[in-house]
Amino acid sequence: MSSSSTVLPTPDSSAPDGERRGVLDRVLALIERAGNALPNPIVLFAVLFLLLGGLSTALAVADVSVDVPGTDDTKAITGLFTGDGLRWLVENLVPNFMTFPPVGAVLILIMVVGLAEKTGLLETTMRATLARVPRSALPYAVALIASQAHMMSDVAAIVLPPLAAVVFKNAGRHPAAGLIGGFACVTAGYAAGFTIGSLDALYVGITQQAAAVLPAADGLHIHLLINYFFTASSSIVLAVLGGFLISRVLEPRLGPYEPAGDRAKGDEQHAQDVSLTPVQRRGLLATGIVVVVYLGAVLALWLPPGAPLRGENGAYVPSPLLSGIVPVLFGAFLVAGLTYGITVRKLTSTEDAVTAVTESVKTMSGYIVMMFVAAQVIALFTWSNVAVLLAVKAAALFNSLGMTGFWAIMLFVVLVACLNLFILSGSALWSLVGPVFIPAFMLMGMSPALSQAAFRIGDSATGVLTPMNPYVFLVLAMLRQYEPEARLGTLISRLAIFAGPFLVLWLAILGIFYGFDLPLGPGAEIGLK
Repeated sequence: MSSSSTVLPTPDSSAPDGERRGVLDRVLALIERAGNALPNPIVLFAVLFLLLGGLSTALAVADVSVDVPGTDDTKAITGLFTGDGLRWLVENLVPNFMTFPPVGAVLILIMVVGLAEKTGLLETTMRATLARVPRSALPYAVALIASQAHMMSDVAAIVLPPLAAVVFKNAGRHPAAGLIGGFACVTAGYAAGFTIGSLDALYVGITQQAAAVLPAADGLHIHLLINYFFTASSSIVLAVLGGFLISRVLEPRLGPYEPAGDRAKGDEQHAQDVSLTPVQRRGLLATGIVVVVYLGAVLALWLPPGAPLRGENGAYVPSPLLSGIVPVLFGAFLVAGLTYGITVRKLTSTEDAVTAVTESVKTMSGYIVMMFVAAQVIALFTWSNVAVLLAVKAAALFNSLGMTGFWAIMLFVVLVACLNLFILSGSALWSLVGPVFIPAFMLMGMSPALSQAAFRIGDSATGVLTPMNPYVFLVLAMLRQYEPEARLGTLISRLAIFAGPFLVLWLAILGIFYGFDLPLGPGAEIGLK
């Protein structure tokens, strides 16, 4: 079922008149009303910019300054609505945006990931992975693929759930279990994975900007892979958990699936959707060969002694390969998308390739506008020294409450998980909380990589519980293909099975990394060295 032809229901559109709403319905309605009361993220950042400007000016007039713990540095608060502030804004409005790290990296990756998606490579890869999976292993295969799906961005929430439903149906399992389980694992494990995509670029760019407000950021090697060890291992563990929840908790509650009437005929028509054509198989084979050759060439430029992509004194970390991982990934997706598209004849001319890339970038217009405003907010946080002041106060508050070390991280994850119910955009939420909590945790001796890893957990786990997630309604419309009487409360109650366990287990994984002082990624330690 395509999203373009789906009429999205309102939360209570199927509720009988006069029916008494349960506790779940009332909670969902409350979340929806509160979320709808929030302005568009672009407007939210614009209002925050004005409020921050007013606050910085008031603090500057009051001659407020802040001592940075661990240094002899004292920073005076500077106000936006002053002569110096207006000069700063006029001179830096464009540079603030042009030098904002997430923008360039995200757009570069979106171009080529979009090419791979438009040619059908990503969806075909999913189909090829699931088509031959044994019946008993299907839930775990769906959960594993779902935990890598952020590479496809929001497309994953549209493509994977119905595909999982078809695969489950063909294997004689309940299709609703595949649909709901696939969507739950895509959403609750969204920021995990051993794949790298635009989400990683978005997070790390904001992290770089937020960390830069403190002198301790000097010498830190913040790159695209600072959470790679954590996210890669998390995706494996979460896949096991997700598969268990689908097969042992969700599916037994659904009971046996008994298609009837037109739905049965529709299911028969969909039964062949997961099979690959000979052309698609040739495309995957050719793409696999080309990508292996490409990666071999990259490793040949990095691994041998004296290789040009080795770092200073032959170091692997840091090195030009890690700092330049975005161009490397760009090349990988580019050769993969072109190879597959040409082989299956989705790309028959250079114009087709240009159109696919262009269409992908068009979808990012709203993101570009939001990042323009967010860049100004974060730049003002930094220039005015309000970020340092708030970070010092936040660190002092954590210490006064006895919430230090991993306790502080746990509290932060819970805070983000709650905010995620209302602000579903990861870039918007990280832009809001990152400039305060990254330097606050740095003052407590914890690295930006740790703050970013903690944010990933809270920003993912509760996304399945909120009616602010538009894909919840899309999945509800798909679910009604199999269960015509299904309501939003029914769907959310089944999705809720995943939120708590994912949050707890993911925190436990981070706790293991923290407790054993394991690096979260190449050169990305738990604490500040």
